[in-house]
Amino acid sequence: MLSILQFIVDIIAGLLGGVLLLRFWTNAIRVRLPDQIRQFVHTITDWLVMPLRRVVPGTKGYDWASLIGAFLVVLVASTLLLLQGGSGEMVLLYALHRFLNWILYGFMALLIIEAIFSWVNPNAPLAPFVHALNQPVLRPIRRVVPPIGGIDLSVLVALVLIQILLFVLRQVFGF
Repeated sequence: MLSILQFIVDIIAGLLGGVLLLRFWTNAIRVRLPDQIRQFVHTITDWLVMPLRRVVPGTKGYDWASLIGAFLVVLVASTLLLLQGGSGEMVLLYALHRFLNWILYGFMALLIIEAIFSWVNPNAPLAPFVHALNQPVLRPIRRVVPPIGGIDLSVLVALVLIQILLFVLRQVFGF
């Protein structure tokens, strides 16, 4: 029973945290969300972001309330998970580890979605949006790794680098 509850908390927190991180990222890189996605994102997150904005206003295009909201979600979820079977004093460290994992796995998902779009349907309605979300990550890699034989390997390089970062996080945090 405990593992089912942990699974449910983890899924809900992961989805909410992912949407909050998407909201932060789109504001940070100034990418406009497609209308249906924007409505979904705001409906799901406004209850947390709007009160936080009164305390932590956005500056220079950064929606700090969304980022802090995502961290608060992972902190609450980590607290609930650790209270049921772990060490309470490790909550903040565990939450930070999970938060960084969410960010890295979010970028991995976006990169994989872009790769699928490029192979299956480059003209898909969401393809330009996903491409714009990935540009800040892929642009520096493309400067160093040019296309080989007309094939852009930057997504593959980015995925490998993210895997290395995830490995380093596991080593540093020990989780």
